[in-house]
Amino acid sequence: MASERQAHWQEVYTTKPVDSVSWFQPSPEPTLRMLNALGVKPPASVVDVGGGASSLVDVLVERGFRVTVLDVADAALEVSRQRLGDAASAVNWQTADITQWQPDQRYDVWHDRAVFHFLTDPKDRARYLDALKAGLQPSGAAIFATFAEDGPERCSGLPVQRYSANELAAELGSGFTLVHHARETHHTPWGSDQSFTWAGFRRVGL
Repeated sequence: MASERQAHWQEVYTTKPVDSVSWFQPSPEPTLRMLNALGVKPPASVVDVGGGASSLVDVLVERGFRVTVLDVADAALEVSRQRLGDAASAVNWQTADITQWQPDQRYDVWHDRAVFHFLTDPKDRARYLDALKAGLQPSGAAIFATFAEDGPERCSGLPVQRYSANELAAELGSGFTLVHHARETHHTPWGSDQSFTWAGFRRVGL
């Protein structure tokens, strides 16, 4: 399954312009609002799971955060490396499937916009949560954005699991406290609307 995921997303980012995919976001404002709501400030360390070609890394580096960008498709990371130019050297770039990744450090912030909802197999979600717990500091912040209960049932030709904030909290379990949540209506490049759930957590009990 991991190799199939990698092949799928590698093909997406080698055949489509980054501003033509449904998840393209001109500005990472929803993430920045969640960071503010959770009281996260630079120079906190952030791992952006599935960050790929997202422009979030540009803003985080500019603001003084320490950033790792993880993606299953190196082609997606290459888009960001080329866009950042010399500033790319300030970023820790990692190519890996999140269900197989073993973090080599602990981060202050775990950020995931639209990766977790692709994990429809409970075993994959369990492996993801293992990585989350290994990679997040005690009292660290975790930010998730997934399709909401009334969001799309598929994306990029793949099935997804839709969530409310409480359902995300149940997936993460008692080691995480839901601090802030919001809904977003994401506008795709072709003008359709997609409902997202945003949820911010603090790790507890360590």
